[in-house]
Amino acid sequence: MKDDSKKLASSRRNFLKQTGVATAGLVAGGLLSRTAAALPPLLSNPATPEAMPTRNLGRTEYRVGLFSLGGQSAIEQPDNEAAAVAIVERALDLGVNYIDTAAMYGGSRRWSQRYIGQVMKRRRNQVYLASKTHDRTRDGSLRLLEESLRLLHTDHLDAWQLHHITTQDDVDRIFAKGGALEALQQAREQKMVRYLGATGHTDPELLMECIRRFPFDQILLAVNAADKHHLSFEEKLLPLAVEKQMGIIGMKIPSRGRLLSNWPAVGAYARGKTQAGPLSMKEALYYVLSLPVSTVIIGCDNLAQLEENVKLAREFTPLSEQQLAALSERTGPIAQQALFFRRWS
Repeated sequence: MKDDSKKLASSRRNFLKQTGVATAGLVAGGLLSRTAAALPPLLSNPATPEAMPTRNLGRTEYRVGLFSLGGQSAIEQPDNEAAAVAIVERALDLGVNYIDTAAMYGGSRRWSQRYIGQVMKRRRNQVYLASKTHDRTRDGSLRLLEESLRLLHTDHLDAWQLHHITTQDDVDRIFAKGGALEALQQAREQKMVRYLGATGHTDPELLMECIRRFPFDQILLAVNAADKHHLSFEEKLLPLAVEKQMGIIGMKIPSRGRLLSNWPAVGAYARGKTQAGPLSMKEALYYVLSLPVSTVIIGCDNLAQLEENVKLAREFTPLSEQQLAALSERTGPIAQQALFFRRWS
């Protein structure tokens, strides 16, 4: 445990110094049957450099803003187009240059991808666009990819990720013959996607196994100020991802409001909250941004939350090891509430 903590602290210091902060033809005639063409160059939102600090997204060398927009909360709610589209539009106006969504967000109607797609029709070249497959097979994943590209009004994703790796069975199915990993590799070969990733909330060992088996470009992992109290992602997974020069995206920063004391208790942030959290949004966000992550994704219920998150990212300064330890200690009494997404049995 001591060695892991020292390794993480060293990785964190080096990272902050480095970043300047201290099947083809599956559907006849469909997108997946086209002849592979070169992907366009990675562009970025021109507002980002003035809006907030940026960091390298691992070995991709894309400069990503510290705050990125998650495709849940208001953006996955049914029949919520006006509010959702306004959040996506405003995020880009404010300098956000990474948006995360998934085929699963918004259920079978894929509301999140639909709403984001309305903005991508006009502003695709301003954002690094990431989505996910929750299917564990090659063919099922490729069908989801075709649907994602259609709904997002684009001919490629900047990142396509394996969604919510939760059990050993997930890992075994993904890496088996005919599994989802074959879909990711095929999509990259056909220039449907640029980079590949894995995501998870529940158990760091599962994600560690995945990134040891295959050289994924990025990882989306659930980490917040309560992390060290149960199945910590910080202790071993995070140093391994740094070692492999992956783009590292943090999620579950406020734990959908369960960590927070002073954030508006509305919508997704209030869902399942059993008692007041001990932290402010600033403390919750700065804890994770002080770790060796490239960016964090947070879903927003409204424009006020979005604007507050961007403001906090713009004003970020890293916390010391002592400050991080103090915040972690304060989360101890509500650890299970704050880590509701972990495996607890």
